[in-house]
Amino acid sequence: MPAELTPLFANTAGQLTAEPTGFLRVHWFAQPRTLADTQALFTNMARLLKQRGWSRILVNQVAMRPFSPAEQQWVSQEWLPQAVREAGYRAGAVVVSTDTYTRLATAYITTNVSGLPLRYRSFDTETEAVAWLLQQPT
Repeated sequence: MPAELTPLFANTAGQLTAEPTGFLRVHWFAQPRTLADTQALFTNMARLLKQRGWSRILVNQVAMRPFSPAEQQWVSQEWLPQAVREAGYRAGAVVVSTDTYTRLATAYITTNVSGLPLRYRSFDTETEAVAWLLQQPT
């Protein structure tokens, strides 16, 4: 994550920053987190998208622990539909972890977005993720 970006929100789960080119950055942390921590991070993602009129998020999960089943359920069934409907979320570029369990837990969420006007794509590097995200409509 670029050092010059000022954190807009941070907790045990991760940190949110605004990219000057018009998207939100999410950097997940490696330490254990609670469902409440995850919900707070996601809730602030939606709030910041809506506040700034943005539709794109870069999600860095390189250090992240896998989502728990409760987190998967909440994100896919509650947060995602609401973020698309109310905050205008439309494109997510995910820099994936090398951890197989983290990848599988994330894949559960990204494959359960059927019917939503939302595009996800996974990347091994932030450079590739940013390039793709900047090509997505704002």
